[in-house]
Amino acid sequence: MVARRAILVLGLAAMTLAACGPKEPKADAANTLIVAATAVPHAEVLEFIKPKLAAEGLNIEIKVFNDYVQPNTQVAEKRIDVSYFQTLPYLEDFNRDHGTNLVTITGVHVEPIGAYSTKWKSIAEVPNGATVAIPNDASTEARSLLLLARNNIITLKNASDLSTLKDITSNPKNLKFKELEAPALPRILNQVDLAVINTNYALDAKLNPSKDALIAEDKTSPYVNYLVGRPDNKDDPRVQKLAAALTSPDVKAFLEKKYAGAVVPAF
Repeated sequence: MVARRAILVLGLAAMTLAACGPKEPKADAANTLIVAATAVPHAEVLEFIKPKLAAEGLNIEIKVFNDYVQPNTQVAEKRIDVSYFQTLPYLEDFNRDHGTNLVTITGVHVEPIGAYSTKWKSIAEVPNGATVAIPNDASTEARSLLLLARNNIITLKNASDLSTLKDITSNPKNLKFKELEAPALPRILNQVDLAVINTNYALDAKLNPSKDALIAEDKTSPYVNYLVGRPDNKDDPRVQKLAAALTSPDVKAFLEKKYAGAVVPAF
């Protein structure tokens, strides 16, 4: 009986020591930056620079989103440090509509937006009365309409990054427009005649604007994708280290090799 008690006591002691033993080390919060991004190409670029930054003492935690609202919302709420997915016109619209004051930190790349079709092989083949799907957020809708106008498919009253469907003054083919959430556009491509798709979602659907789009922006597009933060953290050394890595020669070479013109360095 005494021996059994001794064994029990020793067992309990071992369990106690195990419970009090060394735990998995936690990431050092002071040297960690949480970054919101969409999957392609933004998260891929961040994954590329992650080991280099880790070697320099900065850990980046990448949070991948499939929408454009939550990343900025969580940055504004200080649940996430910075975001990397958006153009300046989108950011300005977001700040105005949501009462936020997020700021650009550095421009990284351009993703030439394109119009795609599974039914037609050229823009000239798109018939009268065709259905055209475009993103429904204000900045990308304007960008889509500008793309169509620059290719003489429609005419806009005052072509700008504020254009809406109401600004169409000439629509020779009597195109019918559908405004949809940007992430949904690749999924409904076979249900419409033409869809203008953001390049990050196009790449995610294995579409490349330089090869698959009937029409696309060229390399002079002003729609640069920015690293974005808040006024209180834009000068944080961790944020500046990330900004420097995103605009390094290594990233430029990575973008040019991996995306073959679908993602163009802006630095």
